[in-house]
Amino acid sequence: MIIATAGHVDHGKTTLVRALTGVDTDRLPEEKKRGLTIDIGFAYQDVATAAGPEAGAEAGPKSGAGIVMGFVDVPGHERFVKNMLAGVASIDFALLVVAADDGVMPQTEEHLAILGLLDIQQGAVAITKIDRVDPERVQEVMAEVSALLAPTPLAGSPLFPVSGEVGTGMAELKQHLEAAARGHAERAAATDPGHFRLSIDRAFTVPGAGLIVTGAVFSGRVAVGDRLILACHGKTEGIEARVRGLRALDRAADIGRAGQRCAVNIAGADLHQSVVGRGDWLLAAPAHAPVRKFDARVRVLESEAKPLAHWTPVHLHLAAVDITGHIAVLGERRIMPGEDALAQLVLDAPIGALFGDRFILRDQSAQRTLAGGVVIDPFPPHRGRARPDRLAMLRAMETEAPEPALTAMLGVASQGAINGVNLPRFAQTRNLTEAESANLRQMEGQIILSASDGDLALSLDRWQLVEQAILAALAAWHAKQPEAVGPNDHALRGALTSPPAPALLAAAIGHLVDQRAIIRDGMSLRLPSHSPRPSDSDLALWKAVALILEEGGIRPPRVRELAEELKMDPKQMEAFLKRCARQGRLMAVAPNRYFPPAAVRELAEAVERLCAAAPEEGFTAAAFKNDTGIGRNVAIEVLEFFDTSGLTRRQGNVRHLRRPAAAVFGDN
Repeated sequence: MIIATAGHVDHGKTTLVRALTGVDTDRLPEEKKRGLTIDIGFAYQDVATAAGPEAGAEAGPKSGAGIVMGFVDVPGHERFVKNMLAGVASIDFALLVVAADDGVMPQTEEHLAILGLLDIQQGAVAITKIDRVDPERVQEVMAEVSALLAPTPLAGSPLFPVSGEVGTGMAELKQHLEAAARGHAERAAATDPGHFRLSIDRAFTVPGAGLIVTGAVFSGRVAVGDRLILACHGKTEGIEARVRGLRALDRAADIGRAGQRCAVNIAGADLHQSVVGRGDWLLAAPAHAPVRKFDARVRVLESEAKPLAHWTPVHLHLAAVDITGHIAVLGERRIMPGEDALAQLVLDAPIGALFGDRFILRDQSAQRTLAGGVVIDPFPPHRGRARPDRLAMLRAMETEAPEPALTAMLGVASQGAINGVNLPRFAQTRNLTEAESANLRQMEGQIILSASDGDLALSLDRWQLVEQAILAALAAWHAKQPEAVGPNDHALRGALTSPPAPALLAAAIGHLVDQRAIIRDGMSLRLPSHSPRPSDSDLALWKAVALILEEGGIRPPRVRELAEELKMDPKQMEAFLKRCARQGRLMAVAPNRYFPPAAVRELAEAVERLCAAAPEEGFTAAAFKNDTGIGRNVAIEVLEFFDTSGLTRRQGNVRHLRRPAAAVFGDN
């Protein structure tokens, strides 16, 4: 069990830890000189179990025996609150320290507020220096502290009057802490869910061993030989690392796990002490996903004099990192004191953050604690962060357990324009292992579709709504253009009021085609009940036009050239070609040029071929012209048509494939 001290400067936190463990946690020369804790310090104490000191849970060292209390001693001075925050980022138990002579002081209140914002619910209070005051003063301070705790998660925590110097009351406090540690060990899960994540608060080198990083393990487990990623805050690229050695709770260990403090000896080609700092993460590769913004639930301290306004500059403290950014309040433009709301944190550099991570917000000058919160979605959409459907999705995402959360999210997605839930992204947000992710796929009431950016889960209700929308759009199309066969896939998407994601639309069309609910007629889609019938004159003209277009191949003649060859008025020819396009016989690539579907497919295959040859670089119009031999002007017209159709995406002078040709123009 990890215990952190908290409280005002010079209230005896370090003395208390020394009395409990025999360890002086002030390790820096400046701390020794000034008699003032500046940085976080650590001490460990074995806990005797009912069966003796060698019995216990797996939480101990190599043999898996023994229960250990780990103490994190934090500085109490207001100038070092950022160090205090790094120390309490992942603890199990808070030991609030209040001196009997001073009573409640400013950092007593601020530290307690921070513990509340971090939702620390287990704790005790040590009323120190009782040897310096009379008993009446001790009772006054105890009453004052009890009143202070009442509105916090630590309400009702036991109070222990003690003297760390004399030893009065220390046996009772230690007995209580050991009992809490034994209870914590019994409650600890046999497994450690999630991929390994360790928040680094120290890094140093040891002769003969190399680089050591220490910190709190947020999730998962680690073993000697594991290959991990060192994720430096402010950077998106991680550094590969191998675990050479391990200490858990200051004991040599084969395994480190969630809830422990670990020291990990790491090695790697690009690793040295200068690249590691407080606020970095050591983690499994699947958990490496640095972000510059995330959506969260934020609660403002009741003690604040004014609301937390939209786009207020803040210092964000998450795990051991301290970084600047702004808060974007979603929905309302401010959060009132004592209230909570959905918000987005927009940061000045990328950090590691996943669902459930708790954080603290301080003001721009890092002088005052403003608020705290919990991460909901580290991968928010690029646009529409405050739209009603997005806010509804965030409320569904707040559900703690993964399966109920996914069920709630699918329910929200079935009622709006959101296209299901990306399962790989959901698993990464929640730091789920492969086995945990596999369980989600067995849930009833959902279907899973393959997509280019990961499998998509959606409710059966949403699936049925998409199919019904497709059928309704086709019926409306036929009523408006009875002479036409029907739209192609791209035109159908444009006809839908709320178009689903391309992968969802393609899957729904494919399913309806398989069920014969719709018919794929060439490149067009139609209802089985629809039978377009061109006039006899159009059929006769089509025979003549088709021969000319067939001869033209992938470079068909222009509208005027067709009219001249068949001795027709150009306007009449243009009207005829438009009717043919509505019927699916031709495609209007440009206002003056119509292509047969087979020619369009051939040119689209050329695009796929060029993109496959240079997937990263893309291709130019010149390369397309040379590959197809159709001439520069026609090549430009075709490529602009492909851009509009959704086959390609233009970036400057190059183009990249957006979707497969079959998804845009059909399979045949």
